[in-house]
Amino acid sequence: MKRLFDISLAITGLVISSWFWVLICICIIIEDGFPILIKQERIGKAGRIFKSYKFRSMVESASKEKVSRQASQNDSRITKFGRYLRKTAFDELPQLLNILKGDMSFVGPRPLLPAEIEVCGDCDSLHICEIPGFKDRAEVLPGLTGIAQVYAPRDLTRVQKFKFDLEYIKTKNLWLDIKLIIFSFLVTFKGYWEKRGMKLGFLKKP
Repeated sequence: MKRLFDISLAITGLVISSWFWVLICICIIIEDGFPILIKQERIGKAGRIFKSYKFRSMVESASKEKVSRQASQNDSRITKFGRYLRKTAFDELPQLLNILKGDMSFVGPRPLLPAEIEVCGDCDSLHICEIPGFKDRAEVLPGLTGIAQVYAPRDLTRVQKFKFDLEYIKTKNLWLDIKLIIFSFLVTFKGYWEKRGMKLGFLKKP
């Protein structure tokens, strides 16, 4: 049921947004040239590595960094148009192709970069594989959105976000998926994906 739902919604999304892809491509080229899309290795279900597609929102040199680090507020690597893409999550439209391929679902834990590190304030950096809950969250397909993305502040640590992911795994069902997708659309329309506090003020808990 979940897979059929994902395929149907992904096809619908591609058809509706196809004209917008052209506009995004033009804006990226005008501001920062090529490439338009970036392909990144991501950790999928059961630890399988797959290629994730996104519209490029950072300067081209950022893709050559040996150790990936999560974007921070006012990150100098993000282009001007890239900030708009990230606020609305339009940079992730190409991941509809990943959903069709079966690499991802619409709802689930966000796919992580294999070399990603978590910077814990003044403490030492922590590799994502060392964060409690990493193995458990890898038991399901990663998703475009999830409980952590809708309810948690943008700057919440991975340790805390993983707790939201584990809560989703315990309670996941089709109605919860539909609810999270609807809320995600509302966040997109508000342009609040990069908001550092509660994205939708009227939401309290799943």
